[in-house]
Amino acid sequence: MNKPLAGALFAVLLLGAGTAPATAATSHDAAAPSTVKAAASSSHTAVKAKARTKAVGFAGTVALSNCSGSVVRTPGSQPGDPALVLSNGHCLESGFPGPGEVVLDQPSTRSFTLLNAAGNGVGTLRASKVAYGTMTDTDISVYQLTSTYAQIESSYGIKALELNTAHPVQGTAITVASGYWKRTYSCNVDGFVYRLKEGEWTWKDSVRYTSACETIGGTSGSPVIDDATGKVVAVNNTGNEDGQECTDNNPCEVDENGEVTVRQGINYAQETYGIVPCIGAGSVFDLDAEGCALPKP
Repeated sequence: MNKPLAGALFAVLLLGAGTAPATAATSHDAAAPSTVKAAASSSHTAVKAKARTKAVGFAGTVALSNCSGSVVRTPGSQPGDPALVLSNGHCLESGFPGPGEVVLDQPSTRSFTLLNAAGNGVGTLRASKVAYGTMTDTDISVYQLTSTYAQIESSYGIKALELNTAHPVQGTAITVASGYWKRTYSCNVDGFVYRLKEGEWTWKDSVRYTSACETIGGTSGSPVIDDATGKVVAVNNTGNEDGQECTDNNPCEVDENGEVTVRQGINYAQETYGIVPCIGAGSVFDLDAEGCALPKP
C-alpha cells in the first residue's frame, strides 16, 4: 500500500503519511519471482493520454496525519447532511483492519486540514465517527464530520467532490490529488485488475494506472478524479515498489485463472462507485440498501 509516512514499512506500502501500526502494511510494488509472468512496461503506455479539459486542483481535498483524503458527497447528498471524508482503510487511526474486518459507526475525533484549489490549508474539519472502513475487497475509510456540506461551503467556499456512480472507463484521463503532499499526478486508467493481492489483503476490480502516476507514500487515500467531469472515480491506495510477488508493499495481479502478474513501479486505486448505493439520507451507511455490495461486519 502507499504507506502512511509515519511507518517505515507502511510508508512504502501505503500512499499515506503517518505512523504505521504494529502490523505490516502492504505496498504498491511487488517483486516478481521467476515463476511470475513479467509485465511488459509498454503495456502501461499503450493507452494514449486523452486531452484534459481542465486542470484539477486541490479544492475539497484534505490532509490527514498520515495520509490524504477528500470531502465527498453522493448525487443525493443534501446541504444539511453531515459531510463525509474519504480515505483508505489502511489510513485508519486504529491501524489496518484485518482480512474480513469491517469498521462501522465507530466514534472518532480525527482532524483533517481542508485545502483550497491552490493547495493552501483554509481550515480544520473534525470527525464525529468512522462511518465505514475496511481493507476487504476494497481499501476505504469514510469519516462522518461534525460539519455539514452547507457549513463547509459557507465557511470556506469549498464544495465537496462528487462520487461518480458508474464504473471507471479504461483510457480515462485522471488526476490523483494528494492533500498530504499538495501534489497532483496525472495519467490514465490503464485497465482493471480482477484481484489485487498484497500480503494478507485481496482487493477486487482494482484500477491500474499508466506509468505516469508515480505515487508515493503519503498519497494513500487521495481522490482519483476524472479530468473531464471532476468527479471521483477511485481512491489511490497502493503500488508495487520492489518487484516482489504479493507481499506487503508489493501487490500482484491475479486473473480469473489464478495467473499472477507483477508490475514493478505500477500503482493502483480502488473504485468508489460502489460506495454510492450504501449511503442514505443524512450521510448514514446502510449496508442492506439495494445495490450496496460493500462487505458487512
